[in-house]
Amino acid sequence: MAEFLLDADIAEICDRLGEAAHDLAGKTVLLSGARGFLGRYFMEVFAHLNARVLKKPVTLVAADNLITAGKEGAQIAEAPHVRFLHHDVIQPLKWKGRLDYVVHAAGIASPFYYRAYPLEALEVAITGTRRLLELATQHKARFTFFSSSEIYGDPDPRHVPTPESYRGHVSCQGPRACYDESKRVGETLCYIFHGEFGTATNAIRPFNVFGPGMQEADYRVLPNFANRIKGGHPLNIYGSGRQTRTFCYITDAMVGFLLVILRGVPGEAYNIGNPKPEISMLDLVGRISGVLGREVSHNIIEYPDSYPADEPNRRCPDIRKARLQLKFEPTVDLDDGLRRFFAWTDRVYTGEP
Repeated sequence: MAEFLLDADIAEICDRLGEAAHDLAGKTVLLSGARGFLGRYFMEVFAHLNARVLKKPVTLVAADNLITAGKEGAQIAEAPHVRFLHHDVIQPLKWKGRLDYVVHAAGIASPFYYRAYPLEALEVAITGTRRLLELATQHKARFTFFSSSEIYGDPDPRHVPTPESYRGHVSCQGPRACYDESKRVGETLCYIFHGEFGTATNAIRPFNVFGPGMQEADYRVLPNFANRIKGGHPLNIYGSGRQTRTFCYITDAMVGFLLVILRGVPGEAYNIGNPKPEISMLDLVGRISGVLGREVSHNIIEYPDSYPADEPNRRCPDIRKARLQLKFEPTVDLDDGLRRFFAWTDRVYTGEP
């Protein structure tokens, strides 16, 4: 186990999967974005299942171009039943062997990075999705696309918590459009391939997943906060600080993701996140102070040029669909998740401002 993840979290994910984990026995999975935050969890989960759960191992074909993998993703250890491909998914990928699942987790999800790489963000979610859908269709494999809660844009308050049926309030011309709109097109491609070719597709819409393994330089709220705390600096809160989010700890999220991949109803999209509590960024500082047992200072500042403004005022998932169809239920409350995360960052992060 790499120092960037926690053994106990990987074991917890595998244990909570229960019988669904055995759907992977003897199967082959192609995973794009394998060295990203989520991809590294998939790799460790499959390794744990092979070592301790499955009678027949799952074979993983792990693909990544390493453009935003960082120091964590660049450490690729050899492992049984894993083949790593240094590959950019916007290019065609030929695979002649068995293929049962294609999981398209490649993407540029950090607002800092998709502002720096807008065309790449578009291409990986549009061209990359089509390339992998074609591959999945050729092999009659199940296909899962990692979309985003950002496809909802800034939702009407009447649609918060936000169900999958909400069509969104999104700008096609704005600092976040390259990400939001490309994910929407990716889902459209899934819809077309399911309808036209019978490909078993699913889309996952994650809501603010966090946990050990997040890059220190990812520029999302919790890694940003952890870095500042470790360095002894006040937290920087963008805008008014009254924008609200819900946060889903990685073990809950990974269980939900795997349930969609293995047992999602073909053609459907699923919100995966934790609907409670919905809190403002200012309130989040208070929760962190409580978890750490000391007051954490903060500054409210304007959005920096490197970070796209125009962010949603609220983001909170309605997960009734995943509850009913997949028996998905988050079990890690926010304070517990924050304790695990900050205990890990205190050991791993350098504390540079």
